Amino acid sequence: MNLKPGIYNIYKPAGPTSHDIVDQVRKISGEKRVGHAGTLDPFAEGILIIAIGREYTKKLDQFLKQDKTYHATLRLGAVSDTHDLTGKIYPVKSGEAGTAKRLFDRVNPPTRKQITEALKKFKGEIEQTPPSFSAIKLAGQRSYILARKGITPKLQPRKVKVYTLKIVKYRWPHLEIETKVSSGTYIRALAHDLGQTLGTGAYLEKLIRTKIGRFKLDNSLVLDKINIIR
Repeated sequence: MNLKPGIYNIYKPAGPTSHDIVDQVRKISGEKRVGHAGTLDPFAEGILIIAIGREYTKKLDQFLKQDKTYHATLRLGAVSDTHDLTGKIYPVKSGEAGTAKRLFDRVNPPTRKQITEALKKFKGEIEQTPPSFSAIKLAGQRSYILARKGITPKLQPRKVKVYTLKIVKYRWPHLEIETKVSSGTYIRALAHDLGQTLGTGAYLEKLIRTKIGRFKLDNSLVLDKINIIR
């Protein structure tokens, strides 16, 4: 199977960067003009919309603004400076989720009902402050570069929409949720903010992007299988 010019629903596994996938598609397709619509962090997996060829890379903007659906696994009872598993992890004590560095087994686990009530606060149009470790530019520098230097970037809250937010599975300290959100929503920030509301702290441990607009994970192409077919 050859990848001809067009728009593709590609599966990105956990590990490689989104740019790594673009490079892989270049090698398979033989096309230099390849781009993607919406970065996935290296630890995340799921749908990555890829465009091959000049005619189609010009159409990527329309996909950037589409709503996205995610399956996320949160680790309660601890916080991370990056809001995910790649950062420095600090176990916390209930009521001190922002600052303390205590053993999380001392936290009083919230009930499923308490989590359900907390999730209600994040539905609809909300204001969300992006993580310090993000690619947002401040005075010409990426926020994550400043954060790595020990500088706390002053990022402004932005309005995003959370259309759906529900519990898939809960067994302390892990909480699995499914959410449909507008473009520009940080699931890492959502995890962190939920942890603050619960008083337990939380960070994003696993993330799968399952849908972008009409594209679904079940229909995504696995590049390794394409290589085998060739």
